[in-house]
Amino acid sequence: MARYTGPVCRLCRRERMKLFLKGAKCDTMKCPIERRPYPPGIHGRGRIRESEYMLQLREKQKARRIYGVLEKQFRNLYAEAARQKGITGENLLRMLEQRLDNVVFRAGFASSRNQSRQWVRHGHVRVNGKRVTIPSFMVRKDDVVEFGPKAKNMIVLRHNLDTIDRTVPMWLEVSGEQATVRDLPMREQIDIPVREQLIVELYSK
Repeated sequence: MARYTGPVCRLCRRERMKLFLKGAKCDTMKCPIERRPYPPGIHGRGRIRESEYMLQLREKQKARRIYGVLEKQFRNLYAEAARQKGITGENLLRMLEQRLDNVVFRAGFASSRNQSRQWVRHGHVRVNGKRVTIPSFMVRKDDVVEFGPKAKNMIVLRHNLDTIDRTVPMWLEVSGEQATVRDLPMREQIDIPVREQLIVELYSK
């Protein structure tokens, strides 16, 4: 499967903001964007002409990289969001938030979405008592996300539960190593810095 295997801090520098792809490192002065807050490459410090298309593209790339979604997956999600009732941009963000790897991250079980995706892939996460190994699995209202018996004793998980001080969104209820989806996320409950309307304009061309 195609996936990005390069330095993720390079992606943050390209978007000129922290995407929190590296876990705890993003909160320290070791984060490269603290020392070099400009895009990577020989022309990173050069003057960039901001066109309408560039702004739309950057918003789309930012959303893709925050959630760790490939281009084809993202386009398919947008097509599904456009078919649903309501505002297309809000539908898209809601579907991204409903991904299982994102729920594990939002609940404070993982330090980054990459880590949560790995745990799902390795079969450590269960939904309503059944093991799910697909990171893009869409959770629904009243679903219960938890770790398997062996995974609950993992040192990394125990460390994350003790040290991560991340605000749990209103649509999730967390108790120990268990998270319950109270409701589907609303736009005001999604705190990612993305202007979804620009993404809709990009794909509507």
